[in-house]
Amino acid sequence: MMRVRATAATAALLLAALTACGGNGSDSSSASKPKTPAGKSKKVDCTSQTVSQAEWMEHCADEAGTGGDGTAGKSTGLKFGESYAWPDGLKVTVTGAKKFTDFNEEYGEAAEPGSTDFRVTLKVTNTGKEPAALDDLSLIVEGATNGGEASFTSFQNGSQPLEGRLAPGVSATKNADHVLETKYGKKIVVTVQRNSENFDLDFPEFNGEITG
Repeated sequence: MMRVRATAATAALLLAALTACGGNGSDSSSASKPKTPAGKSKKVDCTSQTVSQAEWMEHCADEAGTGGDGTAGKSTGLKFGESYAWPDGLKVTVTGAKKFTDFNEEYGEAAEPGSTDFRVTLKVTNTGKEPAALDDLSLIVEGATNGGEASFTSFQNGSQPLEGRLAPGVSATKNADHVLETKYGKKIVVTVQRNSENFDLDFPEFNGEITG
């Protein structure tokens, strides 16, 4: 079995209609933020991976995608390890990108000459009240130094694709494989796209470097 490659531009075209009608990611229909009882002021880090669902819904849900703590929720300029939350409570973090070397020869996998094969790892957490479809998520990866766009690929060993549904209160680690020509360097921008008809969406951008 050969691995399949496809340019990320295809995904961008499929989602062009969504981005054209999208807003700035803020939810104008959100209810006002619950008031903190007098004498019990509490500051919650909405980007924390350990914040409970109840705390997130009380302190962060109405400001998801716009900055619940003043910095969380921004959709551009994010670094690997930082988080972005959509209005329904689905939170995503690009935790890193690493050069891939664990090829499975039985599936025809091998290093791509003149290119860097790498795997992007993400953490997704559903802090909302409804199950979230992970196959609504997809990545576009671009070189951050002098251009270039990575192609999709799929490596058998250790693969954890974005598919299935994520229940409320559950976190999962997923990954996606790509190939980028070496002339574009190892600094990359990872854009996490989400296909949805429920609300206007931002597509967060995470900046980092391929290691290894």
